[in-house]
Amino acid sequence: MDQAQRVASIIIKGFRRHFSLFQAITAKAKQRFELADWNAYQQDSSQRISFYDQRVNETLVLLKQHFPTDCLDQALWHQVKQHYIDYLRFHPQAELAETFYNSVFCKLFSRQYFHNDNIFVESTLNKQALPAPIASVYQSYFPAQDGLKATLLQIIASFNFATPFINLDRDIRLVVQQFIAQSSHGKWTIHHIRFDILTSIFFRNKAAYIVGRAVTPDGQQPFIIPVLHNEQQGLFIDTLLTDPMQMTIVFGFSRAYFMVACQVPSALVHFLRELLPNKTLAELYACIGLHKQGKTEFYRELLYYLQQSNDKFVVAPGTRGMVMMVFTLPSFPYVFKVIRDKFAPSKEFGRDTVKARYLLVKKHDRVGRMADTLEYSDVALPKNRFSTDLLQELTQSIAGSIKIENDLVIIKHLYIERRMQPLNLYLEQASDAEQTVIMDDYGKAIKEMIAANIFPGDMLLKNFGVTRHNRVVFYDYDEVQYMLDVNFRAFPKTDNYEDAMFAEGTVCAAPGDVFPEQMATFVTPQAKISQLLFSKHPELLEASYWKSKQANIRQGKIEDIYPYPDNMRFYHQY
Repeated sequence: MDQAQRVASIIIKGFRRHFSLFQAITAKAKQRFELADWNAYQQDSSQRISFYDQRVNETLVLLKQHFPTDCLDQALWHQVKQHYIDYLRFHPQAELAETFYNSVFCKLFSRQYFHNDNIFVESTLNKQALPAPIASVYQSYFPAQDGLKATLLQIIASFNFATPFINLDRDIRLVVQQFIAQSSHGKWTIHHIRFDILTSIFFRNKAAYIVGRAVTPDGQQPFIIPVLHNEQQGLFIDTLLTDPMQMTIVFGFSRAYFMVACQVPSALVHFLRELLPNKTLAELYACIGLHKQGKTEFYRELLYYLQQSNDKFVVAPGTRGMVMMVFTLPSFPYVFKVIRDKFAPSKEFGRDTVKARYLLVKKHDRVGRMADTLEYSDVALPKNRFSTDLLQELTQSIAGSIKIENDLVIIKHLYIERRMQPLNLYLEQASDAEQTVIMDDYGKAIKEMIAANIFPGDMLLKNFGVTRHNRVVFYDYDEVQYMLDVNFRAFPKTDNYEDAMFAEGTVCAAPGDVFPEQMATFVTPQAKISQLLFSKHPELLEASYWKSKQANIRQGKIEDIYPYPDNMRFYHQY
């Protein structure tokens, strides 16, 4: 084995170790669910986020031990890549192994070496002489053989849950009723229906999701069956989701990654993309826990989009941030966030704190209320795609994070998020009815975050966005803390307005003290908007409410937060 092949061998072995450990911790999710061990599940989910970087660093250590003088020989790495491509033929995780190779190389070399001769900027998988491996990730069922109810029972039985169902016959009956009521395919008899069910279960938080589709002569009907665990009695099917919007929300960018075991991720993603055609490859890889592959796919999507468009990057709409400089490409549904060189005086922390808080959210349960972020280093973007005003503002506010190299703008550290309409701007344009609905959802967003041990800190409306599904999502993490790190206090009770004003101005506040009553004026100066919020969520003004949530967290209680409306749940029917 020559030197180049030995280097390639070390990298592919590093990847195999990573994927083996990744699969092992992912496989624990089923047992955690069956035992209702929610805290252990959350620990696994958080820990898994760091697995990739740990294995990349281990591989770098091995390379430097074996090749201390040759690691930075570019000519050698041209050969390394060719040997590595040979390892990828028929490899069941070839696209992930490409990304792993890129990560190792980019840790060793500076940015000028990041091109397709050295790394996989473009995937080689569709150019290989031999076909990529093909695997069936789903099982087909035919109701014509045994009947619809028996077929659904077979589907549930195929997952071999160790915990029994409370009343599976009742649940199956409700699934059948809802499928007929919701599906446009219900007119077909069972002789014209096939069910394709993914053999991998999607675990997240306190739920297990069965994902599949019904196929008829009219086409396909995707669906999701959420299975929950009543800790005292057993399992039950909670609802049936067939609405594309609801399914998209379940797989949304504001939720924790699924724990889903699969040996051939590309096949799983291909199936999901048929069910959720509006989701990109990047989004689908990320939502099944392969967030590093999601980054790779997103970067390829961005490069392709830049080639196909001609609009310019501009400052993102909304109030200027005191910590982040935010810009966007108007025709591309994302924002680009860079930490400013200097923060406003009220922000008594530094760059490292901001990065740590974004990582905190990355590893935490985002409960559908906190946007996922893609974090990049040394991103090169064409200079001619930046508006003059934006480029001038960038050089003033983030000079320490960018440099101009010929026709490129190089950003040293960058976060990318889905673009949403800032909540304060949404409210300016919304009707009275829309304002009522969205402020109710803002209150629900706050409650769901604090139930998950996240105190958002700065709860100004400008720090929240409205998604295309009219859901309120938080996206500004520079003041995020754990709920248990905050001391919630109430102002002294007084008998009259003058005493109350005096008390509020003279109460001594220590670091970490928060007075929920201040939300009435802090969140928005508009009395109407404030009234819409606190008429539905008055308890947010009470320190006792926040303390009760802290007590739940200390006791290890994981609250139920559903990614679909309560009125869809089956329990209403029994």
